[in-house]
Amino acid sequence: MKKITISIGLVAAILSAKAQDTTCTYFTGKQVLEFDYQTNEILYEAKYKNRFYDIEIKYGDVLCLDLSDNKPKVRKVITTFFDGATRTDILDSENDIYYSPRGAVKVSVGKSRNIILGN
Repeated sequence: MKKITISIGLVAAILSAKAQDTTCTYFTGKQVLEFDYQTNEILYEAKYKNRFYDIEIKYGDVLCLDLSDNKPKVRKVITTFFDGATRTDILDSENDIYYSPRGAVKVSVGKSRNIILGN
């Protein structure tokens, strides 16, 4: 339910914004690719060096996260907003796409982790 609410909010934010740029970051395993959404040109290629991979976003822009791990895994994503507030989400990372919410200026994506099912 939480993911549906987040997805609906993100779609609404994307549709309501007019003059914004969209950048995409593709995650698979330890590899990270940043590319231009409209031209699909690779702008930057990296590997995780720390626990989180930080992505700076210009105020008003949208970040497209393409989490494409080959197995069912999760990633911890911390979103920082322009007023300093943060939000932490645990997102499925097996071929899922997420968009940053309105007002986000930094997104930190953690390494993929195995899903641990509880009772």
